[in-house]
Amino acid sequence: MAEIEIRNIFKIFGSNRDRAMAMAREGRSKADILSETGASVGLCDVSLEIGAGRIFVIMGLSGSGKSTLVRHLNRLVEPSGGQVLFDGKNILDLDARALREFRNRRASMVFQGFGLLPHRTVLQNVVYAQHVRGMSRSETLPIGMKWIEAVGLVGYEHKYPDELSGGMKQRVGLARALAADTDTILMDEAFSALDPLIRADMQDQLLALQRDLSKTIVFITHDLDEALRIGSEIAILKDGALVQIGTPDSIVNRPANDYVARFVQRRQAAV
Repeated sequence: MAEIEIRNIFKIFGSNRDRAMAMAREGRSKADILSETGASVGLCDVSLEIGAGRIFVIMGLSGSGKSTLVRHLNRLVEPSGGQVLFDGKNILDLDARALREFRNRRASMVFQGFGLLPHRTVLQNVVYAQHVRGMSRSETLPIGMKWIEAVGLVGYEHKYPDELSGGMKQRVGLARALAADTDTILMDEAFSALDPLIRADMQDQLLALQRDLSKTIVFITHDLDEALRIGSEIAILKDGALVQIGTPDSIVNRPANDYVARFVQRRQAAV
């Protein structure tokens, strides 16, 4: 199980990055930096620690930087500054070969858009990591069926993605991440596209699996209810900056500022 530490991560998109980076380090606002340089601040000096074997939720509204941040954890996005450490080792130091190995064995990912290979069956999608590792079909079959059964898709193993509902596709994505047997699972808005009842069912399934597996899961969402339901700890981002980190109880009862308080108030008003 991986312990993850994010140290002073910045991400600048666009032109004039050096000037924008200097302004960000000075504490200038995202709006000011965009106005003066044309560059967009994706992340601004974000630091946090993610304990092993827990579900850590990163949340915020659209444009807050949450998806950008989680993509730093497997280097789908490269930072403009800072460090990303797994068990004390900075993954930014990995060369191309070591990075492929890291993604294959240490950090799997579940995407909002499912990310399934359309020309492969459910079973073939689930065991894709084993295929990349060079394992034979006879070796991968029991692994794939184990996780297909775990997510409730027995009988669909020979179907193709275009034969599945959205909820089923998301189950395949989850099974693929679990089958990869990585220390860490990154889940980027994994349930956001699902209908409410299916979404709740997937949350239940994730929690049940986590009780047995104790993976390190980094879960991205814009939904406070979802964050409170599944997260051991929650980090809230706004305009690329970290505004609060804490347990579900501390987020609800001790919001750090008006931005977090509005999230809580909207939730309470809806209850």
